[in-house]
Amino acid sequence: MRTCPDCGTANGDGDDFCGNCGAYLGWSQAGAATAPGVPAPDVPAPATPGPATPGPATPAPDGPAPAAQVPAPPAPDPAPPAPASTPTPTPPAAPLRPGTVRPPGRATPAPATGETPRPEADPVAVQPARPVAPRPVVRTSATEDVQDGPPCPRCGTPNRPDRRFCRRCASPLTVTAPPRPLPWWRTRWPFRRRVRIGGSGLALRRIIALLVLAALVVAGILLYPAGRNVYQDTLDKVRDAGAITPTSVSASAALADHPAAAADDGLTNTYWGAPDVGASITFGFRSPFRLVDLIIHTGDSADPQQYQQQARPTTLDLQVTTSDGKTHEQQVTLNDKPGPQTVTTGISDVVRVTLVVRGVAGTGPGRQIALAEVEFFKRG
Repeated sequence: MRTCPDCGTANGDGDDFCGNCGAYLGWSQAGAATAPGVPAPDVPAPATPGPATPGPATPAPDGPAPAAQVPAPPAPDPAPPAPASTPTPTPPAAPLRPGTVRPPGRATPAPATGETPRPEADPVAVQPARPVAPRPVVRTSATEDVQDGPPCPRCGTPNRPDRRFCRRCASPLTVTAPPRPLPWWRTRWPFRRRVRIGGSGLALRRIIALLVLAALVVAGILLYPAGRNVYQDTLDKVRDAGAITPTSVSASAALADHPAAAADDGLTNTYWGAPDVGASITFGFRSPFRLVDLIIHTGDSADPQQYQQQARPTTLDLQVTTSDGKTHEQQVTLNDKPGPQTVTTGISDVVRVTLVVRGVAGTGPGRQIALAEVEFFKRG
């Protein structure tokens, strides 16, 4: 078995890729072993010296004949051949030391009776024997597991059903099913999520994106003034307001003892006396500012007993002029009671404010329209 180095899954010996994660296992070594039934080459066994055999008699040298003739002893019979057997592996022969080796087939003749033996010839010197290579051991190769699963869709190699990747090319064996077709109503706008015929719908998406962008630009242009006013109103509530004093005060009509300047002297027991409805008073400022609100005091005194001795304005037209020449008009309704009454405006770049009397309470013979004090506040 071959173990995957990545996930540790056991695989067959002939698998090249892991069946679980598809990792490469290394090429299989099934073909490295010798196939069964192939005979091993024969190696000749080293020669073993045998017993000497008698040869022809050597004639005696010239000289007097010996006294008696003694027959030579018979040579021993050669050993019977060993029975044939199945060759078995033998370990390599150890190298032979150089020594006296007689040529095979030659035997030293026996000396005759009464003959002086001759000295033997010099031995023949031979080279050391070479070591014999060991005979290869025939091993039976392991039978590869039969892969009876579905074949690989790429290379056709059969694989087991539990494998997810091919054991030869590592291709995925799990084939995903094609997506189911959409219902007919999903192919109609606005339920369509993909274009099935005629492209991917990229051009349509680009057109929609451009239309949305154009709508945002137009909405920003149209809503910019409203957004700016909301921003300024938020700052008016967050930041503190400070009082600002007009640089000039004038009126369209006023009584001799009650001029227009009395409405900006900081006192509530003096007042601007308007002779009739429709009279106006104007306050001018040196530099533009943001008018957060203004406070109006009506009547000739803050004392409730003296408050009703003169007529009091109950309705005023507020006209605010900005530095660019535009005029913002607002109708102000006042309560007929003594004390300050706040009017919220929130107008930027104000340079002039005009109040026009439109409604009066407590009129009668000899009574005047009394406006005691007007205070202005700007954002700090």
